[in-house]
Amino acid sequence: MLKVLVIGSPGAGKSTFARKLSAVTGLPLYYLDLLWHKPDKTNLAAEEFDLRLNEMMEKTQWIIDGNYLRTLELRLQSCDTVFLLDFPLEVCLSGAKSRIGKKREDFPWIEAEMDEEFKQWIVDFPKDQLPHIYELLEKYKDGKEIFVFYTREEADRCLRKLSSDKNG
Repeated sequence: MLKVLVIGSPGAGKSTFARKLSAVTGLPLYYLDLLWHKPDKTNLAAEEFDLRLNEMMEKTQWIIDGNYLRTLELRLQSCDTVFLLDFPLEVCLSGAKSRIGKKREDFPWIEAEMDEEFKQWIVDFPKDQLPHIYELLEKYKDGKEIFVFYTREEADRCLRKLSSDKNG
């Protein structure tokens, strides 16, 4: 496990999982939200995003947290391990709401409220993005370890096992 993707719906807890995974493995962690979003609430140009993403992926070790479906296939080609957090919609909506008003290391500003467009993206994620994610995982499964979690408990259990395996 040297090049890892953590993907799933917004609000699923990808960044929290990725931070814990980084602490257990010692792998450097990169947040796509920090790459894409600027502190002034604008976004990087797609070309600049792709350039910086490619620089990240050229490194020998990484955890990359985030979906960004447009570049997922490229990242799947480069990784050796994938963690998909496929949690129920209610869990993801609750997760997104719980971070309102909190400073986060994975996002460049504090969200003051739940943006309706963002909320709708979470609601639509299971039908609009998840099927494509599963298609890509099937396409690139050879030579990769793919973990799919349907509950936070499953994800936490995996982290505990990785930690105990590392600590012998």
